[in-house]
Amino acid sequence: MRTGRRIGVLLGGLSSERDLSLRTGEAVYAALVERGHDAVRIFVDRDLDLALRAERIEVAFLALHGRYGEDGCVQGLLELLGIPYTGSSVLSSALAMDKLKAKELFRLHNLPTPAYYVHRRGEQSAAEQHGSFGFPAVVKPRAEGSSLGVRLAEDADELEAAVEDALRFDDDVLVERFIEGAEVHVALIGDRPLGAAEVVPERAIFDYAARHSGSSVFLPPRLSAERLRGVCTLAERAARALECTGLVEVDVLVSERGNEYLIEVDTQPSLAPHGLLPKIARAAGVELGALVETLLDDAQLHAGGRAGGRRSRRVDDGAPGVERRAVGSEPH
Repeated sequence: MRTGRRIGVLLGGLSSERDLSLRTGEAVYAALVERGHDAVRIFVDRDLDLALRAERIEVAFLALHGRYGEDGCVQGLLELLGIPYTGSSVLSSALAMDKLKAKELFRLHNLPTPAYYVHRRGEQSAAEQHGSFGFPAVVKPRAEGSSLGVRLAEDADELEAAVEDALRFDDDVLVERFIEGAEVHVALIGDRPLGAAEVVPERAIFDYAARHSGSSVFLPPRLSAERLRGVCTLAERAARALECTGLVEVDVLVSERGNEYLIEVDTQPSLAPHGLLPKIARAAGVELGALVETLLDDAQLHAGGRAGGRRSRRVDDGAPGVERRAVGSEPH
């Protein structure tokens, strides 16, 4: 039995991804208890500060997704209370969650990302603003996770409908040029690749429905070893540009023309039993319990100076390169 810090697993939350967070949180809690840790579930709502004080935890394991849990809000509260937590800092979490700011930083660091523009609520019609941007186009809320509100528009009518749908989640909508290619998800711990997977959705894009049904996953991706190394290097550079720490998932589009494009960075990837991250970890020889242990060991406070520096732990020497196979659906 392990002794030491009392661990609070923060799960639930106020976002549209509450159910996914509950599945992640229960998986993490079970792994911690199985390894002998003193762990407690903390269901996140607007009284989170009272719950944290009542439970008197010494470290927080964040199993939250979406707004208020993935965007730096909960991280800021934990900084104020002096409770070390897993994952990225307040700033890094906020930047990664904001797809517009993340893309601006990618461009600042000369990292490739699809061309885009922003449609804001109350501006001219979506079709008028789109102009000669071209079709097809991908429409998504500026700050939302799990591909909620993401749609592919083939013409002006579909664009108007997709923008209207995305505005249900956010006041700003990102419109990106559609890139034909393979979608590769790279898992990082700190800035070191743990592994990668290629996701092949039944639909043209990896939207919310595709994430939870009917997608095939190839471990590792169906790329040459050299091409895969390049994709992983690009993912590392993206995480470094946002100064991410802990477990990170970077989505990369790999085109048949030989180009790679950054889509987004997820600082709180799902650890739900049938999620993509646990599959990548298992393919690298890392079970969920070992992964959770590593993330817990890296829990820290980020504000108030950087004297401690950034740590990057290795769970295993397993880089992308295990036997390729197709596995089942529900990648996230």
